[in-house]
Amino acid sequence: MKPRYVLDTNVLVAASAADPVHPHDIDATPADPQLRMLIWQWLDNFQRSESRLILDLQGEIFNEYQQKLGFNDFGIQVVIHKWSTAAVDTVSVDYDADGAGILPQALAAVVHDKADRKMVAAALAALERFGQICVAFAGDTDWHDWEHVLHKYQIELEPLIEAWSRHKHADKRQRSLNKLS
Repeated sequence: MKPRYVLDTNVLVAASAADPVHPHDIDATPADPQLRMLIWQWLDNFQRSESRLILDLQGEIFNEYQQKLGFNDFGIQVVIHKWSTAAVDTVSVDYDADGAGILPQALAAVVHDKADRKMVAAALAALERFGQICVAFAGDTDWHDWEHVLHKYQIELEPLIEAWSRHKHADKRQRSLNKLS
């Protein structure tokens, strides 16, 4: 585990869908129960670890979590646990009029998912404040599109189900190329 993480929402959703104690029948990617369990195990380890969670002072990341999950879902309970154990670091994120995190132009040009811009903006702020940051993600393969630019900004990525996400990403890219030809 790294010292600090920004958690993409899909991590919390997939882990909540796989929770062995209180499983939640929610739309989560990946659909494979074994892959979901790997994500749940990672999030369970994260909860028990010394690793800290990064959230924005403005509350937009937590708002996104709450839009996807209920109070009793495992993902939200991990966030609450981190808060209750003083293992959350907050950073200030600037937002545009549409509610997207404001990024440097080089990042804004490639991070096309406006919802993920808040995650990247929080990671940049955490990097500046703490010196190291990692974004953990699971079912959202867009992060692979951006990884080369994120690495230039010293933002680490941790794909929790890397073989699956790289395969899905390659499939998505191939479909895009096929549409162009």
